Amino acid sequence: MKFKALYSFILSIVIASSSLFTFAQTQESFKEIEGKVVDEQNNSPLIFADLVITNSNISTVTNSDGEFLLKIPTSLIKETLSITHLGYKEKILDLASIKDKSKIKLKPAITELNAVSIISPSQSALELVVETLSKKSTLYNDNNTLMTAFYRETIKKRRKNASLSEAVVKIHKRPYNSYKNDHIELIKARKNTDYSKLDTIALKLQGGPFSNLYTDIIKYPEFIFTQEDIPLYQFTYSEPTRIDNNLVFVIDFKQRRSISTPLYYGKLYIDANTLALKSAVYSLNVENRELSSRMYIRKKPRKVDVYPTEAMYRVNYRTKNGKWHYAYSNISLTFKVNWKGKLFNSVYSLNSEMAVTDWEIKDTKIANVRSQLLRPTTILTEKASGFSDPKFWGKYNIIEPEKSIESAIRKISRQLEKIERK
Repeated sequence: MKFKALYSFILSIVIASSSLFTFAQTQESFKEIEGKVVDEQNNSPLIFADLVITNSNISTVTNSDGEFLLKIPTSLIKETLSITHLGYKEKILDLASIKDKSKIKLKPAITELNAVSIISPSQSALELVVETLSKKSTLYNDNNTLMTAFYRETIKKRRKNASLSEAVVKIHKRPYNSYKNDHIELIKARKNTDYSKLDTIALKLQGGPFSNLYTDIIKYPEFIFTQEDIPLYQFTYSEPTRIDNNLVFVIDFKQRRSISTPLYYGKLYIDANTLALKSAVYSLNVENRELSSRMYIRKKPRKVDVYPTEAMYRVNYRTKNGKWHYAYSNISLTFKVNWKGKLFNSVYSLNSEMAVTDWEIKDTKIANVRSQLLRPTTILTEKASGFSDPKFWGKYNIIEPEKSIESAIRKISRQLEKIERK
């Protein structure tokens, strides 16, 4: 039995180095809208809400505070904005009517209690999952696609930001019915690391954007649901919900009690009409410290014990013209670092997210810029510059940073300003 981790990191003694790159800015006319998506009843922020401009492939998602930032080309200003979230009714607004810093309220969707009866009693939860995974050739994008995506990677020591990297990448996405792997091209990147908070230990995320790309369960089932692994899981129906006003089946899954090897547990959200996977939220069972540690740690000093205490994953899909595609993923890993002979341990959290913000179908072959392509083993922080240019992203859509990250960016900017004045 072969088990792979979606996420691996390297612990090594720090060798600090930095370099700055400059990027040319393209001048395009666009309107920038900042806002917040909340629950209509209690005003609580809605995390991971989808915002898509109609008649385009431009999109973004809300951050952990429910906030978003959207850059809209003036040519699309007469279009509408679709806002959707799991368990809520879709809301459509005219872009021209949305004011900056506005609060968008979504209504909870009511799900009929007997909705699950739509499924034939002869179809078990396992059979539904198997059928969903078998539809990659019919329901998902069958063209070469060039996706623009925003990627963010953070490392925190307890609650304090220790490292932050961001990038705009191009995903050279192969058809879902192709066995060829996707490629990623780095367009822009920036980073900052406060080594004083890392106790002379450098945490390097190996894989970078590829780690998030591999959460695409439909394209890369080998990381979680292979034909060999599926019998090791127990699948059950949970209460259905709604996304985009459509009925969604919710499948709970977890490893069978007789299985000791670390596997995943979580929920699959499957569209009731098409049986396409709309979203998946799951975690790795890290009860077995030794085995789960082997899945993640690639390299570490001899006198250090490292093991994950939590490993969570999320992947969302969108549909356009009847075809589904990867849209967003988030990975969050918490782990402990114990130095042998020391009384106290260190707790670190590692988070990465990637959102597709635009895409286009490519009829010709893609990935012909091999000199700019990242390797699946890439460590992004070794290819990025500092936070020095306030107009760094230009026209690109990014995920609005959460408040703690925003504060870290301001702090980094002030430090760079002091250095430049010297």
